[in-house]
Amino acid sequence: MKILVAIKRVVDPNVLVRAKPDGSGADIAGAKTGVNPFDENAIEEAVRLKEKGIATEIVAVTLGTNAHQDVLRHALAMGADRALLVETDVALQPLGVAKLLKAVIGREQPALILLGKQAIDDDAGQTGQMLAALLGAAQATFVSALAIEGDEAVVTREIEGGSERIAVTLPAVLTVDLRLNDPRFVKLPNLMMAKKKPIEILSAAELNADIAPRITQIKVSDPPARKPGIKVNDARELIAKLQEEGVLP
Repeated sequence: MKILVAIKRVVDPNVLVRAKPDGSGADIAGAKTGVNPFDENAIEEAVRLKEKGIATEIVAVTLGTNAHQDVLRHALAMGADRALLVETDVALQPLGVAKLLKAVIGREQPALILLGKQAIDDDAGQTGQMLAALLGAAQATFVSALAIEGDEAVVTREIEGGSERIAVTLPAVLTVDLRLNDPRFVKLPNLMMAKKKPIEILSAAELNADIAPRITQIKVSDPPARKPGIKVNDARELIAKLQEEGVLP
């Protein structure tokens, strides 16, 4: 079984991102980047399936400029067999990503497609669902447990107030949650070996997908600063303060 894992390069989650002074976007110039955390869970799960003898090949795919090769190297160091970069300098939105991935999947014909449930930069959480719709494939989102049973993927997925267990017929698109696993620590020798492995590069133009942006970003701004807290001596003073602020009648 071939598994395709789509990964995204994002700003490191420990970096505090600020809006640009003119409000045109987030100021990420020079910021440390890496694999989107949810996508790292997807890579880990693919590698575990291969270690169990269920998967035969893992193909990691990312979209972007040549600078995005670093996340593919990370996937190779974790255990991916091949890496594919779809090269484009277009600021991709979820629908454009889904269309490019559909074209790649048409070439690779994987039985299982894994993605993170969302990217931590835009928090859209739409690509996996759009991809499944374009492919006409089964899908399961927010996956926190996965088992392959014959031609089905049996998953536990997070839902409002709990979880549910469902089976989807392969080929299928799964978007994974952080609860699915704990990604392995990548050792330095593996990273060094990954630097020597080839990365296949495709031009987005070769895939004949309409990736023109559909959404216009109007403004980006930092969240308003929180008001400083105050101390009160007792409940009576608290109630009086809440009434003064208009919180209580």
